[in-house]
Amino acid sequence: MKREHIRSPSTPAPAHGVSKDVDGLAAQLGEMARSLRAQPTVEETLTAAVQTALTLIPHATEASISMVRARRRVESRAASGELPRRVDEIQNRTGQGPCMDAALRKRIVRVPDMSQESRWPKFAHRARDAGARSILAIPLFVDGDNLGALNLYGAGTGDFGAEYEQIGVLVATHAAVALADAKEIRDLNDALASRDLIGQAKGILMERYKLSAQQAFVLLTTASTTTNSKLVDIAEELTLTGHLARPVPPEDRKATGT
Repeated sequence: MKREHIRSPSTPAPAHGVSKDVDGLAAQLGEMARSLRAQPTVEETLTAAVQTALTLIPHATEASISMVRARRRVESRAASGELPRRVDEIQNRTGQGPCMDAALRKRIVRVPDMSQESRWPKFAHRARDAGARSILAIPLFVDGDNLGALNLYGAGTGDFGAEYEQIGVLVATHAAVALADAKEIRDLNDALASRDLIGQAKGILMERYKLSAQQAFVLLTTASTTTNSKLVDIAEELTLTGHLARPVPPEDRKATGT
């Protein structure tokens, strides 16, 4: 049996190559998931998610991902143009707006017509003057106090109906999974790089002062504590310059048995 069409008869014809049925949409989302997972960095993953949203969601002419830092500062990431950046800056100045609400309250926020919007009085007229007509903001992910939203901007009013909202949620869900993977990979790479640096620094100290691995690690952590620096930064300085952030005095050598 043929699947029901994803849009109602009154809905405008799909734009940007959006699929015309559920099977087609599923195929596009599967391709999107593979594409997002293939991105090597978080920034490239964010950019891919924004471009995919523009491709799949009709009438979306601009898009971005807004990060809300410490639950109050909005930061535009992977913005497709200047409009999303301007809107996020207005949200920063006024402390209100749809992207902020979507991220903080973890709910979908739809703005059919910015000129008729009354939920954010300080924000709405400024956003309208900046060129915003209609907005769909979808909560994206939560990472501690850092929250996110996928934002879609339409050139006209009433551009985002309920069926497009559903597509946006699917895109945001796939993007959130890919972002979590990208962050995990980045953290793992950082951890491996840090381990390698610390290992190299220990090797330098072991060779230079004839220390054991444990004694060399004690010197690194002592330098880290006394200079109020990260252990990996101390290790990096030693491997690059050949010097610790703090000279190794005779008493330290004696304490380590050298």
